[in-house]
Order: sequence, then C-alpha cells, then structure tokens
Amino acid sequence: MTQEQRTRLLRILALVFAVGLTLFLYLNRDRVQHLQGYGYAGIFLISLLTNATLILPIPGVLITSAMGAVFNPFWVALAAGSGAALGELSGYLVGFSGQGIVERTQWHERIEPYIRRYGGLAILVMAFVPNPAFDVAGIIAGALKMPLRIFLFWCWLGKVLKMLIFAYSGALLLGSPPPG
Repeated sequence: MTQEQRTRLLRILALVFAVGLTLFLYLNRDRVQHLQGYGYAGIFLISLLTNATLILPIPGVLITSAMGAVFNPFWVALAAGSGAALGELSGYLVGFSGQGIVERTQWHERIEPYIRRYGGLAILVMAFVPNPAFDVAGIIAGALKMPLRIFLFWCWLGKVLKMLIFAYSGALLLGSPPPG
C-alpha cells in the first residue's frame, strides 16, 4: 500500500468515525446527561461528547450552566472547556479527511480567509462565541492542515473562557453563590 493510499484510507476512516459518532451521540443524547452525576469527570465527558457531534448540536453549555450552580464554577469551566476542545477534534478530523468537500461550501468561503489570515486567533474567537458554526471552523482548520497543537490550544482557550461565563452565570442565575 502506497503512502497516498494510506492517507486516503485514514481520511475515509476519520470521516466515517466522526459521522458515526455524531449519529450515535445524537440518537443517545438523553443518556449523555446522566454523566453529570460523576462530578467534574462527568462534566468533562458530557462536554467532550456534546462537542464531538457535527452540525447536530446537543446543548452542553446548558449543563455547564447548571453544574456551575452545583460545583465550583471555575473547575466546572475548566472541565467543560477541556472536554469541549477535545470534542472538537471530530470536526478537525472531518476537515482533514474530506478536504475537497469542505472547500466547495459557502461557509468555507466565508470563514477560511479569517483562519488563513489570523490562524489561532480566529479559532480562539470562534470557539469563544457560542455558535454552532464552530464545527465548520474546525473542519476548515483540518482542511487547511493547521497544526493540531495550534488548533487545540486556541480552541481550548476559547472554550474555557466561554465556559467560565456559562458556569458563573449559572451559579448566579440559579441563586447559588460561587464556592470560595
């Protein structure tokens, strides 16, 4: 098997894995919420799983808000943001595997110039702003072959900052003062 054939096979496997995981999580989204009983580890897993879906959103930030009222919001945000960043690898892998498909979409034409120009800072801003279009940014980052460590770092930073807002908002709105 040549290097080109191995690369093609890896791309196909990554795409099949990401699409299969998305369908599985979407069909089992009610079961995912039961993980919150496992504390910070459960919050991490919920966030990882809800962010591993592509385009079909599962409301992980709502769970982050609720858990911010139960646990220390700082640690909730760190667990949720870390899980969210790792979950976004599914989009990155789809971009890596289906580069030709991504480059023909309308979203690609809008987002790709920002990622090319600003790199990790574009990923940071898009990860911070609550929007379902971040999947597209991850796909484009994978298609552009952005180094994985760069993508993960800026994605993680943006997701943790976003989750800080949701966790502390949940703590304030649900009437529980943040633990010291």
